[in-house]
Amino acid sequence: MNLRKYEAFYRASELGSVSRAAETMGCTQSALSHLLQGLEEELGFPVLNRSRSGAAPTPQGQLLLPAVERLLQQADTVEDLAKSIRDKQAGTIHIGTFTSVAVQWLPGLIKAFREDNPLVELRLENGDYYDVENWLRTGAVDVGFVTLPGPADCPVLPLMQDRLLAILPPDHPLGSLSRLPVSTVEKEPFISLLESSNHDARRALQSAGVRPNVTYTTKDDYAIIAMVAQGLGISIVPELLLQGQTAPVKALELEPPAYRTIALAVPGLDVAEPYLKRFAEFVVSWVRENGQTHGDM
Repeated sequence: MNLRKYEAFYRASELGSVSRAAETMGCTQSALSHLLQGLEEELGFPVLNRSRSGAAPTPQGQLLLPAVERLLQQADTVEDLAKSIRDKQAGTIHIGTFTSVAVQWLPGLIKAFREDNPLVELRLENGDYYDVENWLRTGAVDVGFVTLPGPADCPVLPLMQDRLLAILPPDHPLGSLSRLPVSTVEKEPFISLLESSNHDARRALQSAGVRPNVTYTTKDDYAIIAMVAQGLGISIVPELLLQGQTAPVKALELEPPAYRTIALAVPGLDVAEPYLKRFAEFVVSWVRENGQTHGDM
């Protein structure tokens, strides 16, 4: 299919003039007439009446005109998309993330990014710290939200410092304290993430020389909150995880204070595609403006 023939018909019908259509298309009037003749031979019926007063579509051409307009619009769309691909404005980004970021940040972050980057497709993989680091190592994701220190030999962009808080059942005797001494977890039943993903609490406890009295372990952050609410023990979780939570738990600052630093890991950042670099830069900016914490970096 020669789109140039259809464009000649559309322009001449739209402008009411073969000569003006030729000027618009950057060709001679003779060349445009040749295109129209070729189209009519191809279709088997006349599409344009030409006279001294101008040009107008025939009844058959009038029926054809809306479909021709749609065809040319679709061709423009394909051309724009091809240009975006050539300019690396389009592509797919696979993102690895853990629960608190997936729930608290990504819905708003993705919506805002897509408004200015509609040709970039974002695909999410949700897991725990171990999952995300493994996906980054194997190349299953292009970027991953991690906590520092991140995976070895992987460029990271620090995003936000997030407090670690103790959570207790609502009626726990220690709930009246303003801060919970970290040493308390040696005596109280403690609910922990799996060891492979419990980086944050483990670092805080190890730095204080404390060994927790682990009673239950789980891979699910929100399961910890639910178990604490049922009085099965206490735990230590990131503040970001607690945002918007309605479970009846008491959150206390730790003594000494402890934090995690959330970062975005981008393997091969220096040689990444432009759309991937653009996403990484957007994440840093978005978190700076929208990330909520009491422990800003």
